[in-house]
Amino acid sequence: MDAAVNHLRADGFDVRHEDLARLSPFVRHHVNMLGRYSFQLPELPGGLRPLRAPDSAEEV
Repeated sequence: MDAAVNHLRADGFDVRHEDLARLSPFVRHHVNMLGRYSFQLPELPGGLRPLRAPDSAEEV
């Protein structure tokens, strides 16, 4: 948000301190902070790597 406000000010827009005091992603009803999210990942060649055994001494 800081970068956006700085960009607006650099472009000559009057950004008031009263307006900045109200900016927060936590007061927006459309932001889902605790919900479930769905991501569509691309198909990657080779698939997933094999899991290592929990008792394996090999370091990653």
